[in-house]
Amino acid sequence: MILKLNALVFMAFFGLFGSKTTDTSLLEKVSIHKFTVKDISGNDFDFSTLKGKKVMIVNTASKCGLTPQYKQLQALYEKYKDDNFVIVGFPANNFMSQEPGTDSEIASFCQKNYGVDFPMMSKISVAGKNKHAIYKFLTDIKENGVAGSTVKWNFQKYLIDEEGYLVKSISPQTKPDDKKIISWIEG
Repeated sequence: MILKLNALVFMAFFGLFGSKTTDTSLLEKVSIHKFTVKDISGNDFDFSTLKGKKVMIVNTASKCGLTPQYKQLQALYEKYKDDNFVIVGFPANNFMSQEPGTDSEIASFCQKNYGVDFPMMSKISVAGKNKHAIYKFLTDIKENGVAGSTVKWNFQKYLIDEEGYLVKSISPQTKPDDKKIISWIEG
């Protein structure tokens, strides 16, 4: 009897605490609207101003094979910006030093080469030990209450709903005008 009881206690303990999976039903979804960051000009950018809008957050780089996605991002922004959609770019130098520029150099590059006028933020780290708080939020299920992910490369996209909740992460290789992204924006 005691042996059976000990076995049950052991199984219950390791069943509840030994698992590496996270039960999302126990997590509370958290809104990105709690964040304020610096934009590329050094001004505060308050995500609460985006309430009611769908948001695509993308980490960018100017010397990457995926850099031409800026053109598609700008076209997507122009098409849907009046339909409660916004793109927020975060330059980052985490992958093979493909974003070495200063904020002013990045802003100039984006405007001159791609006519970017969607909101661009100050350069941050999106991975590693110096990961910015907003990317900790985007990548850690314990922070956002929805899903965990790893930023795999430049131009990874995060979709945020109108209430500020993470919807999903999109691969860097997926083009901004991909059918599943358009469907989400229009849905």
